[in-house]
Amino acid sequence: MTAPVVHSLREQIREHIVEGIVSGRWKPGERIVERRIATELEVSQTPVREALRELESLRLIESAPNKGVRVRNLTAADLEESYPVRAGLEAIAAELAAERLAADCTSLEPHVTALYEADRKADGTGQVRHTVAFHRELVRAAGNSVLLHTWEGLGIEVFTALSIRWLGTVQQSYAEEHEALVEAFRRRDPLIAELVKAHVLGCAPRTGSEPS
Repeated sequence: MTAPVVHSLREQIREHIVEGIVSGRWKPGERIVERRIATELEVSQTPVREALRELESLRLIESAPNKGVRVRNLTAADLEESYPVRAGLEAIAAELAAERLAADCTSLEPHVTALYEADRKADGTGQVRHTVAFHRELVRAAGNSVLLHTWEGLGIEVFTALSIRWLGTVQQSYAEEHEALVEAFRRRDPLIAELVKAHVLGCAPRTGSEPS
């Protein structure tokens, strides 16, 4: 039985802020008031400040003296930048994880099943959640903590959500594309690293689109 994931207070606050940005509660250029969030969530300002600092490192928000913290005016080009880096990391992960996943893909399969359901319902939230979870399991299967830490530091979930919800980046079928990767691992495809790399690059937003 899998133990439930316990998020720290800082992570919970970060998720609250990210959801607010992605859903449009805070628009690009709009100020995020630290004290207001602390009051709303009934927490001290310290973990809120920590969460905001982390989101600034992900380039989702920006701060300036006497101007406070604001949501960055992200463009498609900004969102696109992380994808070649992510594709390279996941290609390495695919090579390292190839034998392990060829023998046992059970860590990936539940997310493919969930993606079929999310595709059927056109559930954007589910598509983001299980797309990211699938790729996290792929990277985790590589068994390299440095690689996993670097990948997670890219803020994959945030940028995947923004690409889909702000820019309308939609794959033909989230489930079918990820199922194809599972099948490639199962058959020990010698080109698995290139397949994963091409898949990730194919998910990138296209320069020229802007957040609405």
